[in-house]
Amino acid sequence: MKIAIGCDHAGLELKESIKALLPGFGIDALDYGTGDNCSVDYPDYGERVSVAVSSGEIERGILICGTGLGMSIVANKFPGVRATLCHNPLTARMGRLHNDSNILVLGAKIIDDEIAAEIVKIWLETPFEGQRHSRRLEKISIIETKLNEGNKE
Repeated sequence: MKIAIGCDHAGLELKESIKALLPGFGIDALDYGTGDNCSVDYPDYGERVSVAVSSGEIERGILICGTGLGMSIVANKFPGVRATLCHNPLTARMGRLHNDSNILVLGAKIIDDEIAAEIVKIWLETPFEGQRHSRRLEKISIIETKLNEGNKE
């Protein structure tokens, strides 16, 4: 599997730490930036990863900023993206199990590398449960379609 990974300046160190873990899961990480710790605007990098996931070019993504809040807001603007901000193993597990999360969002100022590694592992290994949750995701898809149709008028 290929995963798009991106961050702003606040998430750079954690991004590099996570990138080093991914080959151990058989994951090819495609780095969408940023590549240094100069101040950047998180929407630029959130958009890059979200477009790749929304278009189907990449199956899943990981976004990192200081708190994870900004990246979550950006990512969830894109059709088909189900970005989940996870700060602990439970939210990572439930994000995949019930919400079929396709973008994991992390806050580098909130969690350390050890917790982040545990979250990433759980998020990668937890399958979507389906069943009643599929119905709920379909409702979200209908809402997205209605909103997109409204924007075309």
